[in-house]
Amino acid sequence: MALARRSPASSLLVIAAVLSVHGLLPAPAAATGKTGQLTVFWGRNKDEGSLREACDAGLYTAVIMSFLNVYGHGKYRLDLSGHPLAGIGGDIRHCQSMGITVSLSIGGYGGDYALPTNRSALDLADHLWFSYLGGRRRGVRRPFGRASLDGVDLFLERGGPAEHYDALARELARRKARGGKAPRLTATPRYAFPDRLAAPALSTGVFERIHVRFYDYPECTAFIEDAWGRWTAAYPGSEIHLGLTASEKASCYLHPKALWEITMPIVQKAANYGGVMLWDRYYDVVNVQDHYSSYIKNWA
Repeated sequence: MALARRSPASSLLVIAAVLSVHGLLPAPAAATGKTGQLTVFWGRNKDEGSLREACDAGLYTAVIMSFLNVYGHGKYRLDLSGHPLAGIGGDIRHCQSMGITVSLSIGGYGGDYALPTNRSALDLADHLWFSYLGGRRRGVRRPFGRASLDGVDLFLERGGPAEHYDALARELARRKARGGKAPRLTATPRYAFPDRLAAPALSTGVFERIHVRFYDYPECTAFIEDAWGRWTAAYPGSEIHLGLTASEKASCYLHPKALWEITMPIVQKAANYGGVMLWDRYYDVVNVQDHYSSYIKNWA
């Protein structure tokens, strides 16, 4: 059921956030649930710099490339907003050598994607496995050469609950590369619980991490406490990550002071708190005034 009304606790959170921004609240005690995990989306703006530069910034522990935004109809398209594919394979291996995981997100804003049948889900699993992950098949083009991505992320903005993302998730979870390594599966749903597009896939229980997007939707930060409690309770076997926008001009942007003093102590109480996810690398680069990720790195 989508969140429809504001609880007293959430109302207090909004008021406190306003006071915090104006410096009227004392700093809280240090949070005890820090994980140090900071994930960033990369690939939505050519001016964000290369993947290698994102990893060399020393800010992120995981990077999600976005998006594979055409699939389900026998055609596949990778859209990295004009980033040249040449050299990305080397960048992936460079990031992985630093201990930074690199995944590919499917879906996204726009594009033409759907999984109307079980067969389309299995075909997509094959495409991801042999083109981007640990599988190898003669005649299959690998856009990043010998580099193998660490996992797959679901970022669903279109479709319906009848689509077969649960079949995709189960199929990917059973795949093993040489050495027995399965792809890491993550999802990036919208904050309102439950997300009807992602719920069938999440019900499989095979997702390592769930990045909940608290941005881009009306009153998305007003309900953080309520929504966060629902997400963490519903998926105790997954790490739940706080999804934020790094753009100060975007809806539901959280000022660093409010984030530190109010929001982080709330989310870090959960036993399955996993870290923070940022949308995206471009906005993080251009938001020089708030130095967003440099702060969050120490708070996550």
